[in-house]
Amino acid sequence: MKMTEELFDCIINISHDCVFWKDKDRRFVGVNQAFLDYYGFDSPDVLIGKNDEDMGWHTDPEPFKQDELRVLSGESTYKVQGKCIIRGEERDILASKQPLYDGDEIVGLAGSFVDITDVVRSKNKNDGSQVLYTLGELRQYPYFDRLIDEISLEEILDPLTGVLNRSYSIKFVRSLITTKTPFTFTIIDLDNFKSINDTFGHAAGDKTLTQVTRGLAEFTKDCGLVGRFGGDELLLVDLKHITREEKLDFFKNLYGNSKALRTDVYFDNGSAFITGTSGAATFPYDADEYSDLFGLIDKMLYLGKHRGRNCYRFYEEAVHKNIEIRKIAKDGIYTNMHKLKIDLEKEKGFEKKLEKAMPLLSEILQMQDLLYVGPDGKMKAVLNKNFSEDASDLCELMKDDMFSESTLDLVKKYSPKFNQALIKNGFESVLVCRIQKDDKIKGYLVWAVRRSLRIWQENECALIFYLAELLADEDL
Repeated sequence: MKMTEELFDCIINISHDCVFWKDKDRRFVGVNQAFLDYYGFDSPDVLIGKNDEDMGWHTDPEPFKQDELRVLSGESTYKVQGKCIIRGEERDILASKQPLYDGDEIVGLAGSFVDITDVVRSKNKNDGSQVLYTLGELRQYPYFDRLIDEISLEEILDPLTGVLNRSYSIKFVRSLITTKTPFTFTIIDLDNFKSINDTFGHAAGDKTLTQVTRGLAEFTKDCGLVGRFGGDELLLVDLKHITREEKLDFFKNLYGNSKALRTDVYFDNGSAFITGTSGAATFPYDADEYSDLFGLIDKMLYLGKHRGRNCYRFYEEAVHKNIEIRKIAKDGIYTNMHKLKIDLEKEKGFEKKLEKAMPLLSEILQMQDLLYVGPDGKMKAVLNKNFSEDASDLCELMKDDMFSESTLDLVKKYSPKFNQALIKNGFESVLVCRIQKDDKIKGYLVWAVRRSLRIWQENECALIFYLAELLADEDL
């Protein structure tokens, strides 16, 4: 059989290993589908013509560069252990490479690698791994029923968490699309997971992953399967909750009643309260191709992170169709601070400046309205002129320039009037910033939201704090 380009593409794209090939300057020329899936790319266009350093895949790129230079000089390497950064997490890989020849001339290199992170960690700790699906449980799904006698369970499951591994999660999803089976696809990112690894160690991170996946598998046992996409990102494939009402009920229960998310995990050296951010979309109603569907859940995940994490967002065309993630994400905190300063310089007076700031605050922080408390102790709203509540004891809460709480426990304890005003209007989480000029306290900015356990991000706090500074010269 003659090797054609089509046959070559077919062969490398059915490989489970991540395959790539580069030119003599170590720039990517092509990659296979497993490589794209591993890094979460829709197309090879994002890396063609770039090298590893351009992509930022290694904490220390020099050893990998020297390794490839040796290959380009005529050596071959086989199963060399190394590390790469995938979605912010450093992973262990096993890579092989060999030179590519055109006649006697070396014109590039080809290579492949597999992820061995969980194998390495499992060997280091010798415990903590689990198996959450049996052969019988997987057989109820036609895709796995056809495969189960040909491959081992170990090949299908992630070795640490015991849920579907990345490869078979994606293959399962693609099989449902091929058979036109409706399902809701969800990606869950554990909030601030890196801080758990940094504070308590990787063993604590592993325990967090095993406990959360165990809870998710139990919660979804009657409607679908859980997979691990990579690092602390998990996948849910739900064949039962398809309509808007069904999805709303599912996520309300997941976040409110399950033991999977919003749960404590205890370690030998401490504990952590675990939350997650979810993005979801439904096939075929939101998208009918894998790349488009994954693009939507990734977009919804970003929106969830942008709106305070520890929440869920599922795609609704009327609401989300025209939202441009690049527009939301393109500017850094300092650029936004500069915009805020320029806008407010054009206005005179406290309320006029706040009204001028609202469009930018709404776009960046996704806030509906901003509240403020003046010297008279009345809490008012920038946009709703009829809003007025007694918050005269707010000062009792403010020991520092800024206060934030994902519940209202401390608010209730120190400022009952302020607490009552928040509860009356359905608010469950709050961020407060003092407006002060020298030693004179002029008032407070209040950002309250109608959900509990909201995680206030550093860039949000910084922007509100900067706004308070810009308003400090004005009288309320």
